Amino acid sequence: MSDTIAPRNRYSWQLPVVIGVAGLGVAIAAWFYLGNAAEASSCPVQSMPAQVIDAAAKGELAALNGTGEGRGYADMAFKDASGKEMTIADFAGKALLVNFWASWCVPCREEMPALDAIATQYNSERFMVLPINLDIGAGGLEKAQSFLSDGQFQNLPLYADNSFAAFERLKREAVAVGLPATLLLDPEGCELAVLQGPAEWHSDDGKAVVEALIGLRG
Repeated sequence: MSDTIAPRNRYSWQLPVVIGVAGLGVAIAAWFYLGNAAEASSCPVQSMPAQVIDAAAKGELAALNGTGEGRGYADMAFKDASGKEMTIADFAGKALLVNFWASWCVPCREEMPALDAIATQYNSERFMVLPINLDIGAGGLEKAQSFLSDGQFQNLPLYADNSFAAFERLKREAVAVGLPATLLLDPEGCELAVLQGPAEWHSDDGKAVVEALIGLRG
């Protein structure tokens, strides 16, 4: 009777390593894919700032709702006019009026002149109007750029998400259901207020809301 032990398979150690590397690759790919799929819950609750915005929202901006419930959008992804990948975090340090629009959306188109006027008056190192176009498909960027060029808007640069993933994220969070939709974000990309539908932003009421948002920085 032999006491010898069968030799261990020399490749057996490689299987866990291969599985581990493959799993890491899947995890990295998922991280990129889910940039707009993640739940927006990365911020502290900010009841007081939301109440300040809510108190300023009157008249033309009466439909604006102060929230401050902890939703954050620093990782929300979109592209600039050249196709470069960007996120809300690229504008860190500025309070943002993020407006989601599409060239086929009539209320969106009607709202753009007022947004451009607000941007012209208030854009600075402390505040910015950030329009994100949602024309889907391969020709989405061209359609959006054509509309902006025809309108001769001076301070509404083209940013776009032609995958519509950014807006799907808002729908999952029950933040917005249709276009146009607007988020007011603090300098860390945290949500302070939400508006569903168009507004006359360049009215006294709109200016009061923007000034309240900017004033929160002291």
